[in-house]
Amino acid sequence: MLKFYGYKKCDTCRKAEQYLLQAGISYEFIDITENPPTAEELAAIAERADVPLNKLFNTSGVQYRELKIKAQLPALSDAEILTLLAGNGRLVKRPLITDGKRATVGFNAEKFADVWNAD
Repeated sequence: MLKFYGYKKCDTCRKAEQYLLQAGISYEFIDITENPPTAEELAAIAERADVPLNKLFNTSGVQYRELKIKAQLPALSDAEILTLLAGNGRLVKRPLITDGKRATVGFNAEKFADVWNAD
């Protein structure tokens, strides 16, 4: 079953949930603000989704701006990025979806069709 790390008040997460429901794909919803993925899970998701770690940041989020992450990013190691993201789910781009073999970051209908309708 898919793990869907999201936030119920997020419009993008609602669109992704709607897509999965209409496609008949079941998932387990996990509130990313209360239970963010671990650093290990985030690293695996980034690898499976084929995105660099810096693409896991919610760059439009308030906390991203307040903490001035953009200015810090060039100096951060991968381990520091993962620790930062795992410690604050509001910094993570959402939704993150994984089945343990594949993953997607954010919502894009075409990407969802390629990845999640492949079964």
